[in-house]
Amino acid sequence: MDRAVGLAAELLHKCEEKIESITLVPMDDGRFEVTVNGILLFSKLKEERHAEPGEICKLIKQFLQEGK
Repeated sequence: MDRAVGLAAELLHKCEEKIESITLVPMDDGRFEVTVNGILLFSKLKEERHAEPGEICKLIKQFLQEGK
């Protein structure tokens, strides 16, 4: 959960003007997924690894630039 809280803080710091809300959903099965507007951008289970520092913010910025 600490990683998720840290990620939420990073996103609010770097993308605050574009974020309407952030929801953290605790899971017991090791899942860590990031979705934007219902589209999965990152899944720890699918990638079989933790996200690198800054990776999620970069994925979200790319997603927003593409206008989806």
